[in-house]
Amino acid sequence: MDAVVATETIVEAKGVTRDYPSGGGVVHALRGIDLKIKPGEFVALRGRSGSGKTTLLNILIGLDSPTSGSVLILGKNLLKMSETERARLRRESIGMMFQNAHLFPSLTALENVEIPLRLSRMPSAQRNRQAIEALEQVGLGKRAKHRGMELSGGEQQRVALARALVHKPRFIIADEPTGNLDSLTGRDITFLLRDISHQGNIGLLIATHDPLVFNTADRLVRIQDGLLTEGPLEEDHA
Repeated sequence: MDAVVATETIVEAKGVTRDYPSGGGVVHALRGIDLKIKPGEFVALRGRSGSGKTTLLNILIGLDSPTSGSVLILGKNLLKMSETERARLRRESIGMMFQNAHLFPSLTALENVEIPLRLSRMPSAQRNRQAIEALEQVGLGKRAKHRGMELSGGEQQRVALARALVHKPRFIIADEPTGNLDSLTGRDITFLLRDISHQGNIGLLIATHDPLVFNTADRLVRIQDGLLTEGPLEEDHA
């Protein structure tokens, strides 16, 4: 399925470096990263542990700052924003998913999805309406009143996705969202993410080791020793 990609850019990293002091020396975690993600584009990021992948993800959402270079989200330069402004940008325009769903087990699916809207102090009626819409979007409308502890692993990840979608983001970033799932459930989550990205014109970046994600994405990039390159590694075809 091909994405309908607009000319606008959701994310643009230019010459991003990140250095850390280490034992009297310097570790070059990122070495001049350039990356663009457009609306409706699904990009998969592959990288081994220590490759700089997590550092890059944190910089792209403003949780860390580059040593040099720039990151623009929806045309806004993160380096020129205060921490409060970056937090507001994440809350309003960026959806995040992780390997673990991080649900509150004693809260219902609906209550878990509402959490970002509570932080934004959205009125109760609107908050409830948007949370139900997000759960229906991921196929869990009928499970809204079930507590997190009563949901399967796949259902929990769908709730996590609904929570990432509830504030209608322009960009979703996911770190190993299928890592704890069986292959069939992981396939369902991957296809759901792809369809939501394409149909909603949402930029999507998934960091993963899952070959299905590589094969489903519109574009594959890999990070190795702090350098970013396009396309698969030779072992991707092995």
